[in-house]
Amino acid sequence: MSHNISYSTADKADVLAYLGSNGALSDEQLRRLDGMRRDARARQDDLDRQDVDWGLSIPDALDHLIAGHTRSDAQCAGNAYHAALQHIIDHNASDPSHLGTYSKPSTFFGLVDDEMRRLGVPADLLPHGFLYDGPPPEFPHLPYAIDGYPTIGHLPLARTKPAADAYRAVLDRMNPDFRYDVEELAEKLEFEHGEWERATKDIDWYTQDTLFFWLT
Repeated sequence: MSHNISYSTADKADVLAYLGSNGALSDEQLRRLDGMRRDARARQDDLDRQDVDWGLSIPDALDHLIAGHTRSDAQCAGNAYHAALQHIIDHNASDPSHLGTYSKPSTFFGLVDDEMRRLGVPADLLPHGFLYDGPPPEFPHLPYAIDGYPTIGHLPLARTKPAADAYRAVLDRMNPDFRYDVEELAEKLEFEHGEWERATKDIDWYTQDTLFFWLT
């Protein structure tokens, strides 16, 4: 089975505003919440057609997050909470982009981390870390997703250029099996950094600060 990695940029404060809000939101936020609920219902309908039962529906998981808790004891509740949080991110983020499709992304990027660590890349810039480290620390803890998917990772936009620079510095010494994917990741991080730097300078209302990754 293959897994997709997508990413988008957002202001994490915009996402956090919904968590524990109990619906005390602005008119614009309530409009977005309606969209989140529609998307959560559509995703749940798709799971139902596949006879996938997580023990907690995505719409109910979304309600839990809005209420400020993740108290479900369902075995696969983590899957539903990650999916629900992603709907909140999606409605407060840029259009998603595709990073890649991998048969075993955790294994692959774990090996990439090992190779980069050997070559001296700092631990806080290793890709497996930000792909699988979960939401930012200010966010509530989400139960682990059974089988590891879906899951959410993040990287501050201010760290995208340092990460890309660190990867390029070791690219020619890296195991050839990893070079293509690492160069692709570096290019995408450089692009997102350039967009962030330009928008921060030129657009008064721009506040995006986080690159979110979504693994399914």
